[in-house]
Amino acid sequence: MKCGQRVWWDYFVIIFAASLLALSYHIFIFPNEFAPAGIPGIATIVQHLFGFKVGYMTIIVNIPLVLIVFRLIDHAYALRSAVFAATLSLALLLLDYVDLSQFIYHTANGTSTILAPIAGGVISGFCYGIVMRRNSSTGGTDLVAAIYHHYYPERNLLWVIFAINAVVAGMSYFVFDFKIEPVILCLLYCFLSSKVSDTMLKGFKEAVKFEIVTDRPEALSKALMDSLGHGVTELPAVGGFTHSNKTLLICVVNKHQIVQFQRIIQQYPGSFAYLSSVKETLGNFRREKVKK
Repeated sequence: MKCGQRVWWDYFVIIFAASLLALSYHIFIFPNEFAPAGIPGIATIVQHLFGFKVGYMTIIVNIPLVLIVFRLIDHAYALRSAVFAATLSLALLLLDYVDLSQFIYHTANGTSTILAPIAGGVISGFCYGIVMRRNSSTGGTDLVAAIYHHYYPERNLLWVIFAINAVVAGMSYFVFDFKIEPVILCLLYCFLSSKVSDTMLKGFKEAVKFEIVTDRPEALSKALMDSLGHGVTELPAVGGFTHSNKTLLICVVNKHQIVQFQRIIQQYPGSFAYLSSVKETLGNFRREKVKK
């Protein structure tokens, strides 16, 4: 994809994610009276108390944050975040005039209320993940965290986000008729949103990394490359007990190739191997054709 086409595609995805998030607010969050994560959660509480719509509150809060990020940190990041925030606010306001009654999830007796933050949290995490992968943010808390990191790069941003979410969860108890259920729903929403977005950011290209200590590097490397179709990196090593020269082989393979790898390593007695999980592979990790 060409650079220009990629930019337009990124903005399309950002607009789609913001619209989807706004739709999930109207279907799952507003009808069930609980606050989501971050600054939108505070805006939801304000709407519940004073009737001031989340759409207006979201754009008012994000305008100064976007301007600060644009000036201090990154122009492209600020512009894309502004597009997301503007789309989210506009979609929230426009959906007030759309009849969504047949789609709204709400139960009169509350027996299935817990499904609302589950669905909303998954959608929020999905939107957050695809937006972050395009050098953007969902605005609000993310922009606050970016500004905080600019001035205090040595400090952990997780505490900033945790503090904001904790305030939202704590306020939910007092705002929603002194009930503990909205607090639990808020925490569940935050947890699922975080887990899904984390999975989206890390990717789905999981693999396995083997590190092998051997004194037969050439033969073992050839066997691995011929059988598995992935490259092998060789590093010099020294045995701790014998102080003899060894070679450390590093090989990243697909998860389904673990058993095949074990069969190969068994053919080289004296070699030692251990594996670790790889969350995502980047760059040239295609499987080459195995030699017949």
